[in-house]
Amino acid sequence: MTRFIFVSLVLIFSCSYCAFSNHNKESVKIILDTDMGSDCDDVGALAILNEYANIGKVEILGVIYSSGAIPYGVGVIDAVNIYYGNNDIPIGANYDRAVGDPIDKMQAEKLSKDTAAFKNRFIANTDVPEQTQLLRKLISAQEDNSVVYVTIGHTKGIYDFLVSKPDVISDLSGYELAAKKIKKWIALGALNAKNKEGQYVKDWNLYFNNTASYTKYVVDNFPKPIYFVSGGAKVMTGKSLQDTPAGNIVRTAYRDWLWNIERKTLSDQRPSWDLATVYFAVEEVGQYFDEVNRGYLDFDIEKGCRWINQDTASNQFFVSQKSGTDSGFANYLNSLLAKRSKKLQQ
Repeated sequence: MTRFIFVSLVLIFSCSYCAFSNHNKESVKIILDTDMGSDCDDVGALAILNEYANIGKVEILGVIYSSGAIPYGVGVIDAVNIYYGNNDIPIGANYDRAVGDPIDKMQAEKLSKDTAAFKNRFIANTDVPEQTQLLRKLISAQEDNSVVYVTIGHTKGIYDFLVSKPDVISDLSGYELAAKKIKKWIALGALNAKNKEGQYVKDWNLYFNNTASYTKYVVDNFPKPIYFVSGGAKVMTGKSLQDTPAGNIVRTAYRDWLWNIERKTLSDQRPSWDLATVYFAVEEVGQYFDEVNRGYLDFDIEKGCRWINQDTASNQFFVSQKSGTDSGFANYLNSLLAKRSKKLQQ
């Protein structure tokens, strides 16, 4: 009997310890860099990132709006964070109006100025800290090799940080901070750059909107692993937002983008490039991505980029979505879009 009691206590303790360990598994520390307003999938990506944070999978260190041409993305970012109950997430912005999509496709200005509806505190870029100063502050405060930097927009934000000089925030340069504090850089970009013909492609995030020179520098000089994500092009999401509250900023942003740009509705949905990238940042390969290919991105300012497979030592990887997963991936992402943590539904 004594042996039975002892074994039972050991089993109970072991189960309790496992449950405790799983519950307290360290969350991924993410900084999200977005061109919010160019496409509605940026809103979806930030939405599911907030949901991941609310269930304990992610710690959102900050959100960067690095597309300055339309200065109203910060208002939408703030509104999304507030909708999910995460009012304290730091937001930084690019003050340079030369970079980014010059067309306000999502009517970010209209959304940002409707503070009565969405409760956002910020409207324009200059209402929040300049992106490089915020990044230096956030990243220098983290543990070594702990930050996952996720770019779903242009590369101006990560470039400005990388070339930043020592200052009162840190006596390290941006390059030195990246080498010490950042674990990896994950970028939605180089779509279709991995092709059998070895052709160069011009990618929206990495090449257009006056960002090519910044991309070239970062791709060639970033000191930690880089993951280029290619996925979500046929993963259609948005219809699940129809069942969410009318005051949901995510629903409104999708609805307005789809109607204004394509004369479509939420039922028609939108590809999920940015959402797929956030998924990979949080869940890694998971169910919907193939194993990553090692190699390097050959980036040319005039021609664009192409992916070169190379098995030898490299810190660059190309991540592709598994074939035949579009429907299942869409269902999973739609379920995240429609979900809102129970603590916020009360």
